[in-house]
Amino acid sequence: MSLEPLLAAGPVVYTHAFAAIAAAVLGVVQFAAPKGTLPHRSLGYLWAFLMLWVAGSSLFIHGIRMIGPFSPIHILSVITLIGVPMAVWAARNGRITTHAKAMKGYMLWALLVAGIFTFYPGRLMYQVVFGPN
Repeated sequence: MSLEPLLAAGPVVYTHAFAAIAAAVLGVVQFAAPKGTLPHRSLGYLWAFLMLWVAGSSLFIHGIRMIGPFSPIHILSVITLIGVPMAVWAARNGRITTHAKAMKGYMLWALLVAGIFTFYPGRLMYQVVFGPN
C-alpha cells in the first residue's frame, strides 16, 4: 500500500478521498451512537460537511469521461449536494424517519457503492491499495 499515487493526483483528489474515508468512518459511528443527542447532532453536522465536500469535489474529478468531462457518478454527486442539506433540514423539523432513511441512503449509495467503484483495477484507489497495475 502506498499513498503516493493519491498524493500525486493533486489536492482536489486527495482531499476528496480523505473526506470520503472520514465520512464513511464517522457514518458508522453515527449509526452506532444514540440518536438525538448533542454528540449525534454535532458529529452529524461534521458528517454533512464531509459529504458536501466529497460530492462537490467530485465535480472537479474527471477520471471517467462519458458526457463531456462527466460520468454517471456525477449525477449522484448532484443528488448528494441537494439531498444532504434536505435531510439535515428534515431532522431539524422533526421528520426523523425521513432524515434517517435519507442518511442511510447516502451512506449506502454515495459512500459504499461509489467507493467500491474506486477499487476497480486501473483506478486510483486500486493503485493505492494494491500497487500499480
